[in-house]
Amino acid sequence: MGFRKNICHTTCLLMLPALVISCSTNTAGTKQTAAQAQPSRSQIEKAKVAELQVVDCLLPGQVRRLGNTSYMTPRRPTRTTASDCRIRGGEYVEFDRADYKTALKVWMAAAESGDAEAQVNVGEIFERGLGGSPNYAAAVIWYKKASEQGNSRAQFNLGTLYERGLGVEKSQLKALNLYRKAWGLPEDDVIYQSAAYKESQQLRAELKKQIDEKNGQINLLQRQIQDLQNKMSSQADTNQEAAGQLKLELTQLRNWVNKLEQEKKSTETQFETLPVFREPKPVRVAAKKSDSGAGDAKDLQFGKYYALIIGNQEYSNLENLFSPRRDATEVANLLESKYGFAVKSLIDASNVEVMQAINDLNDELTEKDNLLVFYAGHGSRIQSGELEDGYWLPVNADAPPTDTFWVPNEFVTRHLARLKAKRVLVVADSCYSGLLSSAPGYLFVGEGQQYTDDYIRYKLPKKSRLLLASGGDKPVLDNAGGNNSVFAKAFLEELRKNDSILSGPELFIRIRDKVRVGSRTVGYEQEPEFKAIKGAGHEVGDFFFVPVANLKG
Repeated sequence: MGFRKNICHTTCLLMLPALVISCSTNTAGTKQTAAQAQPSRSQIEKAKVAELQVVDCLLPGQVRRLGNTSYMTPRRPTRTTASDCRIRGGEYVEFDRADYKTALKVWMAAAESGDAEAQVNVGEIFERGLGGSPNYAAAVIWYKKASEQGNSRAQFNLGTLYERGLGVEKSQLKALNLYRKAWGLPEDDVIYQSAAYKESQQLRAELKKQIDEKNGQINLLQRQIQDLQNKMSSQADTNQEAAGQLKLELTQLRNWVNKLEQEKKSTETQFETLPVFREPKPVRVAAKKSDSGAGDAKDLQFGKYYALIIGNQEYSNLENLFSPRRDATEVANLLESKYGFAVKSLIDASNVEVMQAINDLNDELTEKDNLLVFYAGHGSRIQSGELEDGYWLPVNADAPPTDTFWVPNEFVTRHLARLKAKRVLVVADSCYSGLLSSAPGYLFVGEGQQYTDDYIRYKLPKKSRLLLASGGDKPVLDNAGGNNSVFAKAFLEELRKNDSILSGPELFIRIRDKVRVGSRTVGYEQEPEFKAIKGAGHEVGDFFFVPVANLKG
């Protein structure tokens, strides 16, 4: 068994005797300075990387004329590459993840004037912390301002904070309602009603259990109080010290009872305010697409499909891997031949090659297009305060503790946010690949629902930025899938046998159990994840795999 590299600034936790571990450890032999690893590093290359970074840019105002009068419009905030900002005469600060104040200066004026998009950006800056500590309470304030204006990205982001209880009191129902708004679903929609009923029933059961437990605790304490009072009555002639101790115990017990009574009252209030469904509606059961390709795509406009495939296997300063080249090649061939993707492949790519390819996508894609980014190779994480950041490691990456040439997840996210493509799916098969998104696991509104033609028609016009990760914040296997990784094997198998329109959630459900079972055969637990990529412009859309045969008349 082997692992995709989990380069960390801590020693790898998993060291099993029968495994080929591809996790670099912080031994003295691997500690290298940047100068030792790359003594001839070119200043030109460093400048190129800086040019490719997405920055918060203030474009100059425009000179406009009204009659005989000329005037200058206010400066306009935008996110673009440092190179583009400079060409357009904009002002920006060199990209610095640790200094969120410079980014706030760009967006705050527009946010305070009521611009919803700027308000969401300010909320995301506070939520991420940009190298510091997240300020969830501040993020909530700005998300609420934008959400009240109907901004779907703000509604989604705010929902994720309610779902996890960050900056607000945790509430699954509030989260679900915000997701509903972001979806554009009416309150009486059967999918939302079914999910809300299910969540409400679960929460009702939990609150009822808490109320019963507090009643039991209060009754027990009341009996103890009564016993103490009886003891005091029967020992009326005891010394003052003993009597004082009994009174102190009684006071403590009564204070405890009062606290429990207040907690019970608060829980009862939550219980009483839960929605009550007199006759909950079932999820609409529509005819599902057949395996033979019903769910006709001929009258649907999916747009063009593009894929950027990255397979890093032969490393200069790290252990080589077993399967990324084969995984990347097979995925590229399958997407091109069966699903009609225009594919660009990078095999054993450097950081500049990876970053340049991601940057170039912005000039190739239109608002109607689809993009799949597949990455197989070493992955890494670095803990910084309360935040944990993930990285893709190109073939020229330095070994830890030097993180030179590592490609941050934030670079990928910020570029995805500026892409014009309607639908984007990142498929990441590397250690800590789940760190690409801070969103909670994908909320399936009515997970048992059918992925019908109606579902496709509803989701198709909505923007999506989704992540299908081979694992969460843990190492992942580099083998256990024959000639492929365990994740790539499941991914390829499901796409090969599919003959109908296949949605992202449906693909995830199909491969999830296969990865679980496959990893257990070598004594390891690997759990894939599927979720939205926060901060990249997700609007609760979906990604669809459409076989070429379904598009031919």
